[in-house]
Amino acid sequence: MQQLELAHDLVQDTLLQAMNSWGYGGIPDSPVAWLHRVARNKAIDHLRRQQRFQHTHLPAYQQQQQTELLNSDDNFTTFLDAEIEDSQLRMMFACCHPGIPEEVQMALVLKTLCGLSNAEIARAFLSNEETIAKRIYRARERIRQENIELEVPQARELQVRIDVILHCIYLLFNEGYLSAHPDQTIREDLCREAMRLCLILCCHAYTSLPRTRALMALLCFQAARLPARINEQQQLVLLSHQDRSLWHKGLLQQGFHYLEEASLPFEVSRYHLEASIASLHASAADFASTDWKTIYTLYEHLYRVCPGAIVAMNKAIAAAWAESPDQALLELKAIKGLDNYYLYHASLGQVYQLLGRPHQARICYLEALALAPSPAEAALLKEKMKGC
Repeated sequence: MQQLELAHDLVQDTLLQAMNSWGYGGIPDSPVAWLHRVARNKAIDHLRRQQRFQHTHLPAYQQQQQTELLNSDDNFTTFLDAEIEDSQLRMMFACCHPGIPEEVQMALVLKTLCGLSNAEIARAFLSNEETIAKRIYRARERIRQENIELEVPQARELQVRIDVILHCIYLLFNEGYLSAHPDQTIREDLCREAMRLCLILCCHAYTSLPRTRALMALLCFQAARLPARINEQQQLVLLSHQDRSLWHKGLLQQGFHYLEEASLPFEVSRYHLEASIASLHASAADFASTDWKTIYTLYEHLYRVCPGAIVAMNKAIAAAWAESPDQALLELKAIKGLDNYYLYHASLGQVYQLLGRPHQARICYLEALALAPSPAEAALLKEKMKGC
């Protein structure tokens, strides 16, 4: 709880500094990046002061032991291998305490440490703002009442919490890839931060697991498409219409590199399957020549590993090209729990369009339009309705 209160204090201190600095020098080009950098530096300074204080107040013989430990190459290497040096990641691991339910851990991390709003977190969980606000409040109350110490785990204890951290990074990137923010369809700052955090985990002795590297591959493949996802009119461009020459070649190469590294030791996670699907899109010359049969098979495996309505919806969409639009329609109609999700209705509309049933397609697009979370997504739906 003390570390959570410290995080709040650091945020407040950063905001006060912003009010003073921006009042004289003007608002920076990237306010979010400025706030993140200043808050991060303040956190690092605090940790260093704390370490110096603890060292100063140790008995003389313990100071000597600590000095010898830090001066020993072997011991220092072991220390670095066991520690997470990045202050934000350290606090993320601390928030993922096993005494708190996993969904609450993720909401707490995304809100407190990643800076997402309740609306953005609600979108990630297909929930609503009120539910998320209550979830975060209950988490803080539980930490306070039960006096849960949010301490950073060490060495192999990191692996116990890694799956929640990876999921948080995955959701953070997704919010950047298609943001719920009314004025920013794509938030590259969130995508970059997610990739930075994942890269640190890939380089750490205890967190460089196959699924960590598979997630890094997925993020690289997805980030490579960002330059082609928005046109000159700031409109969303679907995968089928993207100019693939704009895809970032270096990131694609990194994606294939991390996907290969994720193959050993053998493990099959949701990130392996999603990265494999993304790799097939990345290697296709165009939309028509995409290996949809293999993509559909991978989605079937993904559904077995990670059953859920969203995976089922994506599998059904792939079925439209791998099997037939009729098969896709059957699969979409069998999905339960997505009545309030705009992409579900948009997918139905697309399938009806492929089947040559414009009237039903228009009805579905109108339902999707009523649920669209951002102006850019609403504009894309209106454009698709013109074909009906």
